[in-house]
This record gives sequence, C-alpha cells and structure tokens, in this order.
Amino acid sequence: MLTTADAVRNGARLTSPALLLGLLAFAQLIIALDYNIVFVALPVIGEGLHFSESALQWVVSAYAVAFGGFLLLGGRLADLIGKRRAFVIGLALYAVASLVGAIATDPLVLIIARAFQGLGGAFLSPATLSLVTTSFPEGRSRNTAMSIWAAAGSTGMVLGSLLGGVLTGSLGWESVFTVNVVLAAVAIVGAFLLLPADRRSAAAAAQRLDVPGAVTGTVGVLAVVFALVQAPEAGWAAPVTFVPGVIGVVFLVAFVLIQRSSRDPLVPLSLFRSGNLGVGTWVTFLFMATFGAIPFFLTIYMQQELDFTPMATGIAFIIPSACVLVGATLAGRLGNVASPRSVLAVSFAIGAVGTAALAAGFAAGMSPYVLVVPLVVLSLAQGVVFTTMFTLATSGVAAEHQGTASGIATAGQQVGGAVGLALLVLGASAIAGADPMRQIIVATFLIAGGLVVGLLVSLAASGRPVSVGVTTPEVAPASPVTADDAAVSR
Repeated sequence: MLTTADAVRNGARLTSPALLLGLLAFAQLIIALDYNIVFVALPVIGEGLHFSESALQWVVSAYAVAFGGFLLLGGRLADLIGKRRAFVIGLALYAVASLVGAIATDPLVLIIARAFQGLGGAFLSPATLSLVTTSFPEGRSRNTAMSIWAAAGSTGMVLGSLLGGVLTGSLGWESVFTVNVVLAAVAIVGAFLLLPADRRSAAAAAQRLDVPGAVTGTVGVLAVVFALVQAPEAGWAAPVTFVPGVIGVVFLVAFVLIQRSSRDPLVPLSLFRSGNLGVGTWVTFLFMATFGAIPFFLTIYMQQELDFTPMATGIAFIIPSACVLVGATLAGRLGNVASPRSVLAVSFAIGAVGTAALAAGFAAGMSPYVLVVPLVVLSLAQGVVFTTMFTLATSGVAAEHQGTASGIATAGQQVGGAVGLALLVLGASAIAGADPMRQIIVATFLIAGGLVVGLLVSLAASGRPVSVGVTTPEVAPASPVTADDAAVSR
C-alpha cells in the first residue's frame, strides 16, 4: 500500500477522493455544456456575424468534426504524455478558442475557433474518462465514480440549453463563449491542485508516437465524420459527401494496416482482444445512433407540431434530461449488483419498449401530456446505458492504455451520432415522404429497432461481474481510493 510519504516522494497530490472526482465531474460538465450552450444562440450569432444559412451549420459542425476526428490521437497522447498534461492541454485549448470565439467579428474566425474547441474536447474527454478509470478501482468504487461522472455530463446538457438562452438574452451571444473561458480556467487551477503529477514507467517512456498511424487515423476519421455531417443536407451522392467519405475509408484502411505492423501503434489492435473494448465501442456507437438522435426528432415535434418557441422547447427538455440524470446516477448502484452486460441488455430492452410506445403514441395522436410517460421510461434507460457503456468499454484494460481505450470508445460515440442521424433522416424520408409528422413516427420506430440491436450487441460482452480488485493506477493517489472513499461523493 502506498503511504503518504511515498506519495509525496512520487509527486502525487494529497487530496480526498471526493475532491478528485468532483474535478473530473466538473470537466465532464464543461464538455457537455460547451456542446449544448451554442444551440440556442445560433440565430443571434447568424444575425450578428452575417452568416449565410448554409455556413451557420458549421458553428456546430466544425466542433463535431474536430472533436470526432482527433479523439484517437487525443486518447493515445493521454497515455504517452500523461493524463494530467492532456487534461490541462484540452482545457487550455477550450479557454483560448472560446476567447477567440467571443471576440470574433468574422464568420470564418468563429468557425475556426469552434474547430479548436473541438480539438480541445478531443484531448480533454479521453483524459477525463481515463483519469476516472485509473483513479478508482474496478468494482463498487468505479461504478459510483462513473455514475457521478455521467450525471455531471447530463447536468451539463441541461445547463447548456438553459444557460445558453439566459446568457444570450441578457448579455449577448458572445457570453456563451466567455463563460467557457472562466470554467476552463477554474478547472486548470483545480488540475494542478488535485491531480497527481504524470509519472510514466520506463516501458511507457520508451514508446514513441506512431506518426504514420496518427496521420492516417486522424485524416480518416476527420474525412468520414465530415462526410457524415454533410450527408443529411447535401445527400449521400453529392461530391461534398461522397469524395471525403471515400478518402476517409482509404485512409482508415491504411491506418489499420499500419497498426498491424507498427512497433508502437497509435491503437494497439490487441486491445480489442482483451476486456470488452470492442463490444463496448459498438455499444457507444449504437447508443448515439439511437438514443442520441431522439432530441433531434423531439425538437421538430415540439416546434413544428406543437408550435413551441425555442425557449419553451428548452424548458420542455428539462424533463427527459432530468430522467437521464437519474438513470446515470442509478447505473452505479445497478453495476454493484449485476454485470455490465446484464445492466445494458435490460436497459436497452426497456429503452426499446419506451421508444416504441412513444412512436405508437405519436401515430395515435396522443396528448403530449400522455407521451411524457414513455419519454420518462426511455430517458431513464438512456441514463443507465450512458454510464454503463463506458464502464464496459474500459473494464479489463491496463492502466497504461486507458487513455487510448477511452478515446476509442468516445470516438465510437461521436461517429455513431453522425451515422445514426444521417441514416434515420434518410430512412424516414424514404418511407414517410415529405410529411414531417410521419417522418417523426417512422424515425422513432426505427430508433426502437436500433435499441433492440443494442440489446443483442450487449449480450456479446463478457458476462462476468466487474472485478472488485484494485487495478494499478498510472500514478497512485496518496491513499488508495476504496469503495468507502468513493461513497463520500454520493
């Protein structure tokens, strides 16, 4: 057991598990808040900077493309340069890019700033998740920590929508960027006070960045995500979609070939043969392709069918967002008594039933007040899946590869969101024609079918309960974080 004196000599910070987890949860809140806060401000941004209608979408898309494209690189760098360094670099990129965005007077400058915010997210997200998984041992402690981390993300999504409306209305659209500067600065100070200093083993220090793999992997994912973002608007056969898609596939094939022969691969393929990373990544993909697309169609339903204002729509989303938060918190307790496979399978099943009931309610023309019931059911299931899928993906992965594994799982989530929405829009349009309500109904039934696929994929995971033995963190805290310690944060 590491003593306090040992910890001081090793450069570890003396801090409580509650404070450490609080910082990591705060970082996850920043990521979720930054993604959502800009949506409400988009119309005002468009008017203020004179965006064209086609260019305005890139205030959102630039972030999504950069975030998804650089996740593999960000995850690997967290393992190579250290998780605290990657954490601080990601926050610093957020702060600087947000400041540039706040003072932007030209559309192109704002789009570039959003892309660098996405790059910051690609560094910060896998670093944050891997810090959770390496600081808390598998079992009760990690289950509790993961549920709090996921709940912080859900809270950030709610706050993003509400804070975006309040700040834009009272202080102008620039304030939705300025607030990120303040939050990131606070988190950076917290990182130096609370996170242990990075300390790599001799074996890790001998590893080098796989530059060919980094180039081919990053360009491949960037091109694919770009194509998927363009597809719903431009069409699958349009050159702006088809050409980047082909380029992305070619680079990804080259990436896999390089990984098979590289001495220090960016993504060691052996990771997919240990633990549940492969299945877990498919689950994160399916999660965003299904659950992640529901808000898009709910927004259309509320604003086009119920004539809700944007502000009323944001307020209405408090109900499902709060249920996701409850489900994310509940997942930690469920993970203490059942395997991730069982929790995911049951949650996907409940989510499928709730989503199918919502679709049937749409088709029957039921009152929105009645539709709240299936929406609550599927949102609770969504929260449980969100927490548990990352627990599954990172379980059984060695501490020195947790950053890479976290980047892979998060990349699956990001690509899944783009693929799922593109396919759902395409399928709903093909089946329902131009009728918006019919498209919503068809898309919701398709989402229910996708959740059934998620159930089947979950069953392919190992059925063993997550070990309660302590995993060796990259840098041990001053005192080991036990289940009882983690309970302080509950």
